[in-house]
Amino acid sequence: MTVEEAKPAREEPRLRDPERTKFEILMAATEEFANRGFAGARVDEIAAKTRTTKRMIYYYFGSKDRLYSAVLERSYEDIRVTEQNVDVASLDPLTAIRQLAEFTFDRHEANPTFSRLVSHENMQNAQFVVAASGFPGLERPVIKMLGQVLERGRNEGVFLRDIDALDLHMLISSFCFFRINNRYTFAANFGRNLVETSRRSTYRTMIGDVVVEYLTSPA
Repeated sequence: MTVEEAKPAREEPRLRDPERTKFEILMAATEEFANRGFAGARVDEIAAKTRTTKRMIYYYFGSKDRLYSAVLERSYEDIRVTEQNVDVASLDPLTAIRQLAEFTFDRHEANPTFSRLVSHENMQNAQFVVAASGFPGLERPVIKMLGQVLERGRNEGVFLRDIDALDLHMLISSFCFFRINNRYTFAANFGRNLVETSRRSTYRTMIGDVVVEYLTSPA
């Protein structure tokens, strides 16, 4: 064996794509902020998970505050994009409103990280969301769809309650949000696992039934 052959092979430098690096930082930061909140999250930990440096993170995002805002904005944008793929325009109002309720149920279940981020932000009085003037607030597709279905249902005499889209969204989301975010304390206090597979269909149908029954019953 020659001297050259005995030398350890050099590790090829990792070529970085700036957009991919920013994406990886955002993904790691999302988990860190969701698990620890803004105050508890450590930029050093995010850097370690993405094999980058704290300095590089600040180069891309400027500060911890701006990184956290970017995480929130992207999380809300992901929700908005998901909602854009829902089409209930061709369905009758009862079927449409049930599908929107079940869609919200599925979305909360599929993305518990978003629910944790929202919980932490509420503990801070939504200061970052307020500073950003909302992400994207009333422009969310699901709010528009709920409003359109409610209007169709009232015009057809199917829905009897005078409730707007935001209040209905609050009603649906509160059930879905509670099931995901409070599952541990609920299980500890009552011995029931809210995300148990065998109960999923029951809960998913339940929120649809609640919404339909409320909207179709006399005020």
